[in-house]
Amino acid sequence: MAEAVDPRTYSSLLEILDDARARYGDRTLLGMRTEGGLEHQWSAPVLARRARAAAWRLRRLGLGSGDRMLTWSPPTPELPALYFGAMLAGVVVVPLDLRMTPEVVTRIAERAATQWLVVGTGPDAPDPGAAGLGHLLQRGLGPLTAEPPDATGSDEDPSFPADWEDQLATWPRPGKDDLFEIVYTSGTTGQPRGVMVTHGNILSTMEATNHIIPPWQHRAVSMLPLSHLFGQLELFYALMIGGDVLYIRSRNPRVIFEAIREHRMTTMVVVPQVLDLFWSAISREVAKQGKERTVERLRMLARRLPYRLRRLIFRRIHAQLGGQMRLFISAAAFLPPSLQEAWEDLGIVVMQGYGATECGFASATSFEEHRRGTVGKPKPPTTLKLAPDGEILVGGPQVFGGYWRDPDATAASLDADGWYHTGDIGRFDDRDNLVLGGRKKNIIVLPNGLNVFPEDIENELRVAGLRGSVVLETTPGRIEAIVLSPDAPPLPTPGAPAAEPLTPDGQRALEARIDDIVKHANAVLGMHQRIVAWRMWPEPDFPRTHTLKIKRAEVRAWVDGASPLAVPDDDPVATPA
Repeated sequence: MAEAVDPRTYSSLLEILDDARARYGDRTLLGMRTEGGLEHQWSAPVLARRARAAAWRLRRLGLGSGDRMLTWSPPTPELPALYFGAMLAGVVVVPLDLRMTPEVVTRIAERAATQWLVVGTGPDAPDPGAAGLGHLLQRGLGPLTAEPPDATGSDEDPSFPADWEDQLATWPRPGKDDLFEIVYTSGTTGQPRGVMVTHGNILSTMEATNHIIPPWQHRAVSMLPLSHLFGQLELFYALMIGGDVLYIRSRNPRVIFEAIREHRMTTMVVVPQVLDLFWSAISREVAKQGKERTVERLRMLARRLPYRLRRLIFRRIHAQLGGQMRLFISAAAFLPPSLQEAWEDLGIVVMQGYGATECGFASATSFEEHRRGTVGKPKPPTTLKLAPDGEILVGGPQVFGGYWRDPDATAASLDADGWYHTGDIGRFDDRDNLVLGGRKKNIIVLPNGLNVFPEDIENELRVAGLRGSVVLETTPGRIEAIVLSPDAPPLPTPGAPAAEPLTPDGQRALEARIDDIVKHANAVLGMHQRIVAWRMWPEPDFPRTHTLKIKRAEVRAWVDGASPLAVPDDDPVATPA
């Protein structure tokens, strides 16, 4: 078991690192795995030393309290060192996501009003010039977070005087109300909005996290970007309880599974697409060995047994996962109940969380209660309620104070009492667990006055077998689905070769499969929700934001020029086109 840590005792995020140094000494807490092997296996003292050096270098560059600094890098332990260094120097971090388009990156740089950019290295690192950021003052992440000189004099590095650490110790440290970062969300249309995140916001989310995650000695393999709050919470929690996080710098499945096995992973924080990717890999191997029916029978047996016995039944699969895997924590998108059930049949608990950059964790299931189809309950200090129209409102000290220099957007999201209006619709089940519906802005109001949330239909299509879909009202009262192939990969790889064109017979077979999937979904949907036609999206995946949300406006624009295929009306539940 990990040591109990109460984040309410901390005055700033810096104290998480201070406490980790005192508690965990030279224990490895952060590492990185690339195609070439393990790199950067750092303890808390190493991370703290590099953070102090980064803080000193930032001040030498002229950056000071309240200045904004863009960061743009793949995940690496050097990025947390820069974050902590920025905290020491009073610099506000503005993280950029690797998947952001050049247009969005340019707008963020303008909105943040900064001339400074810190860039990571490696084959997966971004190119500032190609993104139109060549005019900014740039520094490399590696040199900024390099070890400080050992010599106490100035012979090795004149920029570090003999008493530099004594000087740094006199700098004012941040408090809970001080700004740590500005995280820009979406930005696909109009101006991106910068969420102002304070030290206190994250510490309050850490308090809630203590009620969510069991206090083990976690070993995690991370595929999350450190530009997102989700990935940062994983980092801060691991440092707080002495966990070991290994960052993966590869999309190669072989490298990922090797890292999981070698690290003897116990816990993984994921988006549902990653869970789907892993399950697909296991299913392919089972099919290759001709053991589908055997595994299905064992799954039916296992779900009646305690989790430790389930892991024993499937010990060969667990051996490929390092033998210690016990917990997935999923968030950021819909998790099909069948996918959660599949992993839990193997003896791995799947918890779900719900939240946003603006409010951290709003609710989550627990290790003891992880009912499928829900995102659990709020945990202290979070409060949650539903507006009369079903919109989810979140309150508490983890809720952000507003958007950077955007009072209109702030007023639209935060009411006078400090409740954050999420824009998501929800309801409570018979055990007071939150069940998510759709987005208010996507609601379809039918001519008869009934409301339809596209996400509800899309989720049923996902359960029925589609990898992805977008549901639209194409003419008043007519609901259509734009679909991905059932064979589309869970996580399409940019630049991957296009699939071979289907033969006429193959095309007819594919259309028949999709017809069956749509009819299956229609059978469980309400009469007013049923799909009357579908269209195949022409690419392997929909256009997405850097947070993997589908750009619905682009899909709707495409629909104007595509022809729908009517759902066959030979089924009594299908509505004729």
